[in-house]
Amino acid sequence: MTGRAARITARIVFILCGLTSIVTGVPFVLLQGAELPVQSEWVIFAAALALVGLVSLAVALLPSRLIAQACKKERDDPRLFSAPQTLLGSFAAVFYLVALMAYFAPHSWRLNPQLMLALCPMYFVKMSIDPKAVTVFFLLAPMNAAVFGALGLTLGYAWMAFRRRTSN
Repeated sequence: MTGRAARITARIVFILCGLTSIVTGVPFVLLQGAELPVQSEWVIFAAALALVGLVSLAVALLPSRLIAQACKKERDDPRLFSAPQTLLGSFAAVFYLVALMAYFAPHSWRLNPQLMLALCPMYFVKMSIDPKAVTVFFLLAPMNAAVFGALGLTLGYAWMAFRRRTSN
């Protein structure tokens, strides 16, 4: 039962990360870069966020049989969910800290806004308004962690699906 509970919990986390990734891209589409201090190709950025979110949602909603078939694994193989979960957790932890660093970095560091928007999609909130630390700790940094957790999940499943099958 613990294996089944872990898979259900993993799927719930995948859904939350995917939805957060999709929702995070919405302000970039609405603003279309016009209100941001740095002009860039925001459509590509929003499309990347949407693609990562959709892959995360697809993995969460597809039956285990199809996921296992795409990844060339057995349906009950524990690595089917554990390997991508490890990447999801690692990416989420690192990019939670990146979001905190972006918030607490002094203005004298003059962080490159385009780089920071790529590393922390909610960085435009800091550029537009100065949010309170509580908002960053409990809303913006977790959203950043979820977005990059979805990216880690996508990369984990892509790695499993496209790597060469080793002979056992």
